[in-house]
Amino acid sequence: MNSEDQASSNGHCMIRVSDVVMRYPDGDVTALDHVSLCIQRGEYMTILGPSGCGKSTLLNLIGALNSPTSGEVYYEGQPLSKLPSLDRFRSETIGFVFQAFHLLPTLTALENVQVPMFVKTRSVSERVKRARELLTRVGLSHRMNSLPNKLSIGERQRAALARALANEPSILLADEPTGNLDSKNGEEILDLFASLHREQGMTLVVITHSAEVAQRSEREVHLSDGRIVRDDRRVLI
Repeated sequence: MNSEDQASSNGHCMIRVSDVVMRYPDGDVTALDHVSLCIQRGEYMTILGPSGCGKSTLLNLIGALNSPTSGEVYYEGQPLSKLPSLDRFRSETIGFVFQAFHLLPTLTALENVQVPMFVKTRSVSERVKRARELLTRVGLSHRMNSLPNKLSIGERQRAALARALANEPSILLADEPTGNLDSKNGEEILDLFASLHREQGMTLVVITHSAEVAQRSEREVHLSDGRIVRDDRRVLI
């Protein structure tokens, strides 16, 4: 039984990756080789593997940043390739957290968190209120008016997490979110992920090469050479 069949037998797939192949013609590289995967609503999953195994490619397909060479990715049964606007899907459904933060350098933390909200019909006061609430939630109430270059590395990642949550996404995708952080700041980010999962039932998919990061999740999917080679589950306490 493959990873998609095993997971879907236990519940409804929020995200379903079905027999996906991803080839890059430049260099004739196959990044993903017939990958199938079911992600249930409310799951906390990590995807592990060495550099070049296809982790980030898979995350980008789940987040509709790229389209597969063949196969399909579904959200709640709807193929992403048939959606009228992938931009709208991403802005309304997906929250992204990147290793490199990608904060806009000329905007304060408060302004950065508001950026995703411009696609929605929120008033200025609603955007500011939401941004303040999120920055407080991630422990940055005292740094709201600071520019990114005045924030520590850990504070930048927390600001990036607040921004990812701005539009109340259904699923949070994080690509090596602790990769640039020391152990203390890394643990703080993982604590925030755990609380989002525990208190809000948020669906989390985290790309990592770290076994320690993976231990914080309830499911580990291991990739090697573009294929799923292991799919393990645990009960979080």
